[in-house]
Amino acid sequence: MSSSAYDVDGLVFVVAGGTTGMGLSGAELLVANGARLVVYSRSEENVAAALERLGAKARGIVGDAGDPVTAEAAVKMAVQTWGRVDGLYHVAGGSGRSKGDGPLHELTNEGWDYTMELNLSSVVYSNRAVMRQLLAQQEGGVILNMSSVLGWSPSPKYFGSHAYAAAKAGIIGLSKAAAASYASANIRVNVIAPALVETPMSARARDNELIMEYVARKQPLDGGRIGVPDDVDGAAAFLLSRAARFITGQVLAVDGGWTSAEG
Repeated sequence: MSSSAYDVDGLVFVVAGGTTGMGLSGAELLVANGARLVVYSRSEENVAAALERLGAKARGIVGDAGDPVTAEAAVKMAVQTWGRVDGLYHVAGGSGRSKGDGPLHELTNEGWDYTMELNLSSVVYSNRAVMRQLLAQQEGGVILNMSSVLGWSPSPKYFGSHAYAAAKAGIIGLSKAAAASYASANIRVNVIAPALVETPMSARARDNELIMEYVARKQPLDGGRIGVPDDVDGAAAFLLSRAARFITGQVLAVDGGWTSAEG
């Protein structure tokens, strides 16, 4: 895509998890198209590296997405720097497998709490902080949340993390409820749902030959491959752009055929 493909010039976005993986890749595309950003993650090193790549149109916050103060600080920084917020792209999340997420009969209390905080509570906090600012501005806006195809299209043999699936399904429910509630304020809320994409989180799957053979069947588009962040960026930038001004309450699967293929 050319750097002028998406109508986001001059818009101000908060990007939760915008320092690595799909978050950083999406942030780079937004900046290339003229948007201004505040990105945040809990790694000071990642924030610094992201800001070096994103340049003068970006600012950063070091903070845990699972702490409501972080999103509030990001919104405050955007308003102080650029006078407003036009939207949110929430990408932050991750696996709770190492903390005890897994099939229901093996799921630990710690695994449940950790996974829900990381993947669902963090979305509530960012959405709430940005929504309050958008309502105060009274000029509309957009929220785009990242879910997963596992929120409604399970794969029990290789991806049986039930707290993660519940959290990603919860993001869809939250987003649809918010879309209905705030449409009259011209605030759009949509969801993007990738399948398996090459990010730090997907290392376990990428290192497993059996899983990758399965993915080749489950994601048959383009030769049957794992996704890359660039596969997701265009869809995200479109939904955040002015061109998507009449779209709300929708879930877009960017999945290489995951939800259509037999696998």
